[in-house]
Amino acid sequence: MTDPSEVGIVFWVLSTVILVSAVMVVSLRNIFHCAIFLILTLTGVAGIFVTLNAEFLAAAQVLIYVGAVATLMVFGIMLTSDIASRRIEMTNQKAGVAVLACMVFALGVLFLIKITTKAGAGVWQTATEPLPADNVLTIGKQLMTEFVLPFEVVSVLLLAAMIGAIVLARREAS
Repeated sequence: MTDPSEVGIVFWVLSTVILVSAVMVVSLRNIFHCAIFLILTLTGVAGIFVTLNAEFLAAAQVLIYVGAVATLMVFGIMLTSDIASRRIEMTNQKAGVAVLACMVFALGVLFLIKITTKAGAGVWQTATEPLPADNVLTIGKQLMTEFVLPFEVVSVLLLAAMIGAIVLARREAS
């Protein structure tokens, strides 16, 4: 798949799948179906990583997000009692504000794409430098040297979220 036209077609197909499934995630009323469409969205993102020759990120996306987080969400939904009770609000009363915020964000992204791409240069330009042969080693070194603080902050944030979920679940059980 080195032909740029093939990569472009795969990119647009994956982008369409990601966008449609992301809209389904936020618009469906059944939370289990939302989780299934979230898995499809995250898998599509892994496909985009493959088209960018970032196989390590694609594998991490599948293992961490699709394999672990999404599966945990599905099990959490299945094991939660009263998930379909009437006291849980399943609709968003601020849909107009959300649509407006999404439109502003989309226009901002389109504006940034327009100002960062050169006149006549397409988005599908190849990189000027080849990728390093040892991608995983390079990513590991950068995570443990240059990006160690954000890496640790994210791990503490995830730990706090997990403890909060356990506390909330224990309160519901009692």
